[in-house]
Amino acid sequence: MIASVNLYSNEKGELNRFLSHFYNTDIGIENSLKWEKEYRNPIELAEIIGVFADNLDNYSLNMWICLDKDVFINVTNDNADQLIKYLYERFPY
Repeated sequence: MIASVNLYSNEKGELNRFLSHFYNTDIGIENSLKWEKEYRNPIELAEIIGVFADNLDNYSLNMWICLDKDVFINVTNDNADQLIKYLYERFPY
């Protein structure tokens, strides 16, 4: 099972700002409006979901996660905590 996270923005440089903050290094994707990363362990999504939700007011971004083939879930302030709990319940390893 491979889970993925997709980030989208309508503003150039916004993804680079967020990801550079998250990874604590310059990512170098100033002109990109889309970013995707796959995770072998779905629990690893919890960290980026939490940082995204905590900083949602500081960035103009949209986040979608995929835990099952062709099923995407939009991450919002309202559902971020529930999604993190769900990840730990569904993938307890």
